[in-house]
Amino acid sequence: MTTYDIPVIMTFSECQKILRVGKNTLLDLLHSGKLEGFRIGNRWRITRDSLVEYVNHV
Repeated sequence: MTTYDIPVIMTFSECQKILRVGKNTLLDLLHSGKLEGFRIGNRWRITRDSLVEYVNHV
């Protein structure tokens, strides 16, 4: 999967599938600030840029 195959803004479940992590792990990453995300209502959204930055620094 290339960077351009990743949506610019992902849902929580899309990000889970790309990172291959569980719900609690992804929530921990978001709450700790290791992965940047934002909420629309009660739903998380994660940008491609923040995901790529996280993966490059792991």
